[in-house]
Amino acid sequence: METKMSKKTYIENNEIARSPTLQTVLMVERFIDENSGEFKKTELFNNLPKKVMWQTFQVIMEYLESIHKIAYDNGGYVVYIWNPEFAKKVRNMTEIKI
Repeated sequence: METKMSKKTYIENNEIARSPTLQTVLMVERFIDENSGEFKKTELFNNLPKKVMWQTFQVIMEYLESIHKIAYDNGGYVVYIWNPEFAKKVRNMTEIKI
């Protein structure tokens, strides 16, 4: 009999993980948007405009991935996939309630 085990998030597995501020989340998201596909995760961390603790960075990356704003390509590069123009079109559709 198979049992499904849910994958725990970084913050659930690490007691020292920090909760990021909104300002930090937005800074990381903006940097990824401006440099989409240029850096792998560790390279991205090392090139951020402001220093962030690794644990905090991990929480931010999991969050951005969970809300479908980033993805990783086959080479492990971080890619920004959020499309605000498409989101505006969807919001204006009468068939969809948001």
